[in-house]
Amino acid sequence: MPTRLIIDTDTAADDCFAILVGLLHPEARLEAVTVVAGNVAFDQQVKNALITLEAAGRGGTVPVFPGARRPLLRDWVSAEYVHLDGKGGASWPEPAQRPEREHAVEALVRLVDANPGELSLVAIGPLTNVALAAARDPEFARKLRALYVMGGSNNARGNITPAAEYNFYVDPEAARIVFRAGFEVTVVTWDLTLRQAVFGRPQLDRIRALGTPLARFFDIVNGPTLAFDESVGIPGSTHPDTLTCLVAVQPSIVRRSAPYHIDVETAGELTRGYSMFDWGVFGRTPNARVVEEIDERGFYDTFVGLLSGGAGQ
Repeated sequence: MPTRLIIDTDTAADDCFAILVGLLHPEARLEAVTVVAGNVAFDQQVKNALITLEAAGRGGTVPVFPGARRPLLRDWVSAEYVHLDGKGGASWPEPAQRPEREHAVEALVRLVDANPGELSLVAIGPLTNVALAAARDPEFARKLRALYVMGGSNNARGNITPAAEYNFYVDPEAARIVFRAGFEVTVVTWDLTLRQAVFGRPQLDRIRALGTPLARFFDIVNGPTLAFDESVGIPGSTHPDTLTCLVAVQPSIVRRSAPYHIDVETAGELTRGYSMFDWGVFGRTPNARVVEEIDERGFYDTFVGLLSGGAGQ
């Protein structure tokens, strides 16, 4: 039976590709997209989600709910210097689908309450919407089948500061709330991304050579991120969000994971958003499963297979 999904996203570049996984993977059934303040301007993120649905031939079939337009307590910090507008700077056709009027947090609470134990949530942006849903309904974490989070770095370097990964840095208070809320949570980290979720130039050339509408969509949207990643010494484009969604729907991609206790720094002058990963020797009870190794070739080949069809195939 396909995994029933909601994707909570700050839709730009790799977030778009994660949505494609939710739309096109045979073991996924994407039922809603919720949008949170993160990578680029909020309304642009909403539009990017709608553009992605239409690129996959699924416009009008999956509702898109705009959510929190800013972090819980802090000013928004963008990643536009990485992703530009999040859609490759291209002029895509105006989406026919419109965003829903219902707030994403209300939609999350309603959908999970109506389907207890059935829905998995893939959170690939700052965790503001998820934290607000947990606060709105104290049983939200228990009713959700599983939570998959892209965030943090497992005793390794950050990507927006030396100490912090972007999603946790933008809203550290929300991240702390989520890891204390009792979710059944699996985490895909930035350091794992650098080790195993980078598509180098030969891999990107293979995608480009497919010549399908989805491959062209990928190539255009991925361009600014690739340019930035290479400018900071990463040998290709990074795909943590795509990986997180694939972990949710194709768990066989995970070769090794382990229990950790995760907490997030909210007060440090130099360490805002730092994620503490306690591997079990300091007396803390594990609150997350952390992916430590994946089938790297299987990840890439599966994603290429999804792009190899035409839109909606």
